[in-house]
Amino acid sequence: MKKKLKLIVMALCLAPMAFAQTDDTKQQEQNTIADEQAFTFTEAQLGEDDDMSQNVSIISSNQNIYASKVGFAFSPVRFRYRAFNQKYNEIYINGVQMNDMESGQFRFSLIGGLNRVTNNSREASLPFEATNYAMSAMGGSNNYDFRPSHMRTGQHASIAGANRNYTLRGVYAYNSGLRPDGWAFSANVTYRWANMETSYIEGTFYNSLSYYFGAEKKLNDNHAISLVTWGNPTERAGQGASTDEMYWLANNRYYNPYWGYQNGKKRSSRIVNDFQPSVMFTWDWNINETSKLTTVLSGRYSIYKNTRLNYNDVEKPQADYWKNMPSSYYDVWYSDDKSGRTEAGYNDFWRARDYMMSSKAHRQLNFDRMYYANQQIAKNGGDAVYFIQAKHNDNLNLALASTFKTELSKNAIWNMGFQLATNKGMHYQTMEDLLGAEKFSNLNTYAISKYAAGDDHIYYDLNNKNAIVKEGDIFGYDYNILVNKAQFWTSLRYTKGRLHSFVAGRVGSVSMQRDGKMLNGVANATGVSSYGKSGTARFLEGGGKFGLAYLFAKGQTITLGLGYEMKAPQPQNAFISPEVNNDFVFNLKNEKIFSSELGYQFENSWLKANINGYYSALSDVTEWQNFFYDDLNSFSYVSMTGIKKEYYGIEWGLNVKLSPSFSIRTIGTVSEAKNTNNADVVYMHSTEGTYHSDIVYNKNMRESGTPLTAMGLTLSYSAKGWFIDLSGNYYDRIYLSYSPSYRYGETLENRQKSYENSGIAAEQVFAKNEAGDKVLLGEAIAQEKGKGGFMLDLSIGRSIRMKKGNLSINLSITNLLNNQNMVTGGYEQSRSNYSVKDDGTVGSARVYKFNRNPMKFYAYGINGMLNIGYNF
Repeated sequence: MKKKLKLIVMALCLAPMAFAQTDDTKQQEQNTIADEQAFTFTEAQLGEDDDMSQNVSIISSNQNIYASKVGFAFSPVRFRYRAFNQKYNEIYINGVQMNDMESGQFRFSLIGGLNRVTNNSREASLPFEATNYAMSAMGGSNNYDFRPSHMRTGQHASIAGANRNYTLRGVYAYNSGLRPDGWAFSANVTYRWANMETSYIEGTFYNSLSYYFGAEKKLNDNHAISLVTWGNPTERAGQGASTDEMYWLANNRYYNPYWGYQNGKKRSSRIVNDFQPSVMFTWDWNINETSKLTTVLSGRYSIYKNTRLNYNDVEKPQADYWKNMPSSYYDVWYSDDKSGRTEAGYNDFWRARDYMMSSKAHRQLNFDRMYYANQQIAKNGGDAVYFIQAKHNDNLNLALASTFKTELSKNAIWNMGFQLATNKGMHYQTMEDLLGAEKFSNLNTYAISKYAAGDDHIYYDLNNKNAIVKEGDIFGYDYNILVNKAQFWTSLRYTKGRLHSFVAGRVGSVSMQRDGKMLNGVANATGVSSYGKSGTARFLEGGGKFGLAYLFAKGQTITLGLGYEMKAPQPQNAFISPEVNNDFVFNLKNEKIFSSELGYQFENSWLKANINGYYSALSDVTEWQNFFYDDLNSFSYVSMTGIKKEYYGIEWGLNVKLSPSFSIRTIGTVSEAKNTNNADVVYMHSTEGTYHSDIVYNKNMRESGTPLTAMGLTLSYSAKGWFIDLSGNYYDRIYLSYSPSYRYGETLENRQKSYENSGIAAEQVFAKNEAGDKVLLGEAIAQEKGKGGFMLDLSIGRSIRMKKGNLSINLSITNLLNNQNMVTGGYEQSRSNYSVKDDGTVGSARVYKFNRNPMKFYAYGINGMLNIGYNF
């Protein structure tokens, strides 16, 4: 009977082994400073301008010099492993995948501030390394062990001061270890803080409390259960990108357009509130000496809100709005554009320049003026012309995961498991602040000028046409995205002599559906459903991987990996215009992913080296964007399908130990990550509700926001408790996010007409070849790049043994040479260099050139952090 019960439970609860923590205290002490430093960089410097996710892939492998160091070494420029989108890097906790089920990306805020928990026990697997918890993803996989009994026993307290996104950080952690009575308890509390006067970027602040509490009970030699909960309630103000012209006017690479003065005090218009309270129950079962099983049930409720300033029937109030720029009056680019180089325009150029540079207040938001305008309009019963709205992306997520591991023989290990997960994504918009006004009507302000009063097009919700919006009310859009996912995976590892190999596979299904809460007037007027549930899109996905490592000589190993996978499109990209209607993207398909890798490793007593070449090819990729489309004074919802991509390059790592205390390390990569075809595009404007098809000339567009060339050299000293690293890193080929609308076939024709109307010959879109055929000029659609450069970093640490415990002191300084010219990311403006007349014909070229003014972010200048920690 007992044997049958075991078989039944195994069938129902396939689960991963409980990973035993290696008791290597000395190694942990040596790694403490480096780990603290690495995660300090990640939290304090990166991704604070990104709403949903981190740019940096969380990847490491002790067997690979490059992979184990690159995440930290190149983090100041938001380096991404192999330039992959973060959705291709999968993150697990106790074997449960934690990537967002709509975007596929991992939201780092889920574990932000929990350094002592996440650094404690982390299993990292590169793309072609076997794991105990999944088939490793194209960008690798990480699994964090949150079991209290596996935490390093003792207490830890630390305090840190910095001049980064937060100024102060305090940490306290307690871990009881496994007590004689079978219980283990853990706790971690972290607080991070900065106000608008101390934060590196003016107009931002940071206020975050992170917590982790866990209890575990070892029931007997075979069974243990644990319950943990954690969260990271955070409120922070964001930084906005701007143009080089505005940075020049402000004489500041870190100008932030999102704040201004109200009654003489600084106020931000972009504030993020993020909280993901999570709970996880884990059951570990040691079936026998060769078989182990773990089952995990997790749940989390994500609350995410991001505010932004909006306006109605007035000019944009942001100071760096293009019409405020000096170059909007006088053409600084084309000397043959006579209409753009008039005497009046020249005088206006200097007037605008002098005004912008005369006072900081002139370069920021003016809340007092907005309040005054709204108050005057309110006296006549009018709607707010300025207001702050909040976009909400809340999620309720439940997951059940289980994995089984058994040793088939001394040479073979078999793993298999499954995960079932469901996610309800709640997307809606609320009125955060009316800025002194009394009300706002739930109307499509972009459509009001196009349609008559009372026309269905102008109502966001036909079920409640006369809705008056007050502060806290929902308006504009309100819908849910429902996602269900099931996955089964298995892997077999085989080791014999000099050969180490594995084969893994997975199969799964994904379903997605939209549930609209408003009857949108634009959608309804065109006969498209927007209220209630859409149809359900279902996808079958799966794939396999093979990898081997062969030790062909002493200390020399060659590695090979091959993989192919079909992956369901992300629900975030699956709907053409989710804020408007229920329609799915046309021609929505599984992504096809081929990946491969060939590597060589060498190791002896004084040298470790590795070099890897990789190639990945993706097809049927779907991407989605939403932006303001200038030609029609409307928001545009854009889906691009049939995209093909290639990622390839070489990466290397070399560590030379010159003496027991001194070593030299170099890591680097030269890579390519680009589209290899022109995609099909379908877009819908928020004022029309009809679909437009075109081709977007995005072939050879590179992945943005990460250097495709990066290399570094580190001098490292470690002796008698001292740790000193001096690193010099060089970055290049950093591309900005490209604008699809700038490359539509129709847009290119309009640009050509506008240049011809203006007599501008300096920049043409088309030319004629020898046969007289019209040819698209490559420079007309060239992608904008950011400037790279050299950065010098220093880290000094000391570990001191006390009578009771250990004291660690670490000072890390980034960008010692204060190079403020390196671009870390940004995007092209999705607006036209020409005007469109009321009859739809193309006018002359504008004086202001959007294509010459991309939005950019620059790497921080010299910055640092001092951390003092005590383990006892």
